[in-house]
Amino acid sequence: MELAEVVRRRRMVRAYDPSRPVPADDVEWVLRSALRAPSAGFTQGVSLLVLDAHDQRSTFWAATSDPAGDNSWLRGMRTAPVLILIWTSPDAYLDRYAEPDKGWTDRDPQRWSAPYWFVDAGMTGMAMLLAAVDRGLGCCFFGIPPARIAAVRAAFGVPVPQLSVGVVSLGYPAPGGSRGSARRRPRKPADELLHRGHWNPAMPRGL
Repeated sequence: MELAEVVRRRRMVRAYDPSRPVPADDVEWVLRSALRAPSAGFTQGVSLLVLDAHDQRSTFWAATSDPAGDNSWLRGMRTAPVLILIWTSPDAYLDRYAEPDKGWTDRDPQRWSAPYWFVDAGMTGMAMLLAAVDRGLGCCFFGIPPARIAAVRAAFGVPVPQLSVGVVSLGYPAPGGSRGSARRRPRKPADELLHRGHWNPAMPRGL
């Protein structure tokens, strides 16, 4: 698929066809694409936990949601045949930038203009979303409730230094899908979000 078409078709899919498993080759394509995402200092501090078996996904949903709080979003998302959890390690980045070619030997996170362990994780997630669309799959990025992260760690043996960034679900979209925010909210005009040369060209420079 052409890149422009992939970008245009990318949507957050919240309900999947449970009768159509995702081919293993497509899952591997998405995962390999994720590993090609940019990495500050080539730290490679973003890790993925793949849950593609029924019992694994059941364990995840049991750890992250309250059965009494069932809703249409959960019912739809539980139909995803593949879940890919994104984790990142701040220590990996602080260690990498304390190496001689970087020289930040004090490992002070305040040196960073933004926490690139999260920046890289976001790029990894976007790479997976685009790769999924390229293979004709539906996908969605969502977060784990903070109060539930410890339960996910315990269920799947994730080390404590790893920080949860979110989850990418994969599958074939269910007919009709589900309505997300993009269908309820208008897209902002480009001129409201793009600033060229100056944030406010009408304002005198220096103010």
